[in-house]
Amino acid sequence: MELRSVEELMDLLYAGRKAAAREGAGRRADPCDHALRTAALLRRRRPADKELQVAGLVLGAGGLLGPGDGAGARAAVRAARAADAVRGLLGERVFRLVRQQASAGDGRAVRALDEDALTLRLAEEEARARGVGDTAGAGVLEDWRTVLELVAARNAPLGAVD
Repeated sequence: MELRSVEELMDLLYAGRKAAAREGAGRRADPCDHALRTAALLRRRRPADKELQVAGLVLGAGGLLGPGDGAGARAAVRAARAADAVRGLLGERVFRLVRQQASAGDGRAVRALDEDALTLRLAEEEARARGVGDTAGAGVLEDWRTVLELVAARNAPLGAVD
């Protein structure tokens, strides 16, 4: 599935939040909360790098794109799925950053990550380690709409109209 608009991406992320709420507290971490924590960590570390922040926000979206396999799919499959889905909307750099997470399953692959992809990986791991309930400073999903629109606009083909 290819996401064609920021609205589609936001709808997908909100759907993930609703699905996690339906499963109940303690069943599994809300992928939206994890994405918000990751993006917020990246915003603090690299405030000017909107594409890196957005990569952190969408990294977990791949688990929401496959029917019935969101929680069970391997992280690499989910990352690859997310990268493919946002490539046309958010551009090659976001695609590359998210896609590299799909191939970084072992120590050798992690060492091969470029600096930005490693920063993303470390923020994602730190956000996971903080766990459910630690959303201090992460904000809400709607706070990220403008940043997503900015990155999407930067990557839109010349002359493209919504």
